[in-house]
Amino acid sequence: MDSVLWALMGVVAGACIAAQAPINAYLGRALEVPVAAAAVSFLAGGVVLWALAFFFSHWSGTPINFGAPAPWTFVAGGLLGAFYVFSNITLTPMIGAAAVMALSVAGQLLGGLFLDKIGFMGMAVREISMGRLAGAALLVIGAVMIRVL
Repeated sequence: MDSVLWALMGVVAGACIAAQAPINAYLGRALEVPVAAAAVSFLAGGVVLWALAFFFSHWSGTPINFGAPAPWTFVAGGLLGAFYVFSNITLTPMIGAAAVMALSVAGQLLGGLFLDKIGFMGMAVREISMGRLAGAALLVIGAVMIRVL
């Protein structure tokens, strides 16, 4: 049952990203500076996430250990996320939400296969099997079809 709920959470998260792209693209057009829309998006999300982080820290009695992670990790994820959001804001009006989502998912899958293969950041190493390659190829073909056809 838990695996079904986690899968459902992943699907809902993906749908949220699909809705986020046109919302942020609209915001970028309205603000007339697309990068400002990305900044607003991150600011709003950051405020909510910090409130939740402090709530859960207090609720669980577990202090946030800011000294544990490597310093570069405080910035790296945010920079990657900022590029992703800014790219979506820029590309959605040009090629459409479906194409942006298809290409993003294809990129995420290909990146994920590579990161699994090398065991990036201490993740378990997962070999690239023929089934995984076939799935990735089908997704990339699907992304191209959504963009071209």
